[in-house]
Amino acid sequence: MKLPRRQFLHLAAAAAALPFAPHVARAQAYPSRPVRIVVGLPPGGTVDIVARLIGQWLSERLGQKFVIENRPGAGTNIGTGAVAHAPADGYTLLLVASPAAIGATLYANLNFNLLRDIAPVAGIERIPLVMAINPTLPAKTVPEFIGYVKANPGKINMGSGGIGSTGHVSGELFNMMAGIKIAHVPYRGEPQALTDLLGGQVQLVFATAGSTMQYVKAGTLRALAVSSGERQEVLPNLPVIADFLPHYEASAWGGIGAPANTPAEIIGTLNREINAGLADPEIKAQLSSLGATVLTGSPSDFGKFIVSETEKWGKVIKFANIKPA
Repeated sequence: MKLPRRQFLHLAAAAAALPFAPHVARAQAYPSRPVRIVVGLPPGGTVDIVARLIGQWLSERLGQKFVIENRPGAGTNIGTGAVAHAPADGYTLLLVASPAAIGATLYANLNFNLLRDIAPVAGIERIPLVMAINPTLPAKTVPEFIGYVKANPGKINMGSGGIGSTGHVSGELFNMMAGIKIAHVPYRGEPQALTDLLGGQVQLVFATAGSTMQYVKAGTLRALAVSSGERQEVLPNLPVIADFLPHYEASAWGGIGAPANTPAEIIGTLNREINAGLADPEIKAQLSSLGATVLTGSPSDFGKFIVSETEKWGKVIKFANIKPA
């Protein structure tokens, strides 16, 4: 999700203004020099903002700069590959995001293996997607929409931010579970897909709440449901798709990873401090403003989550026969 410039600047300023923790002076073996957090997406989007929030928090808690390095390209594979082959010393970290789990199956001949070469450190956030349609369609609910698609084969198109994007595979999961076929139209980003949804060139988009809700409130888009497994505080009036397609769940997410074989004590330090940040009211408020909920837990918890997401999207990619552009 690309944020409006004003919101990006506001959130970036808020990250920089987080209060400096009073106990950074305590002696610690790690870190003793600046740490890089590699982000495999361009600056200005949700993933970048999350990385900067957590980087600022870690800088203040651990007394060394955590510097964000954007290395976009190939569905985050450029950034992930760079970290996979970096020294396992804790000074190069990765903002692991949902495209990495999707890309593990989508892309052949990668020079790394996500599950083997990236050690999970800590989850950070999950962001549900909104199932939004053009309001010229008569459907008011998910079952009505499924019925409309079945009654009008070949007439419904789904836009997304690109082949293999979270919005794309979320829509294909919906196709798979609902027993329908909606044609996919890829765009260069989520904003472009939403523009054509507003104009009626496509009829459906699975997109982040931060991108869609302004249009829903204005009545220019109709939100049918949210993709998370349970209702969201930021979207209290929307049902979940799982109410109609049991066990459906899809979300964008992010967390921190490190090169495999990074010392356990370093991973433990980072996990403890990141979870402390996720309990901080100010950081929780910033994440909530992005439509996100916190994803806390141990490194093992985050590792199991990545495995689950990789397996789920692998099945969807094979079912829909998705090929990279």
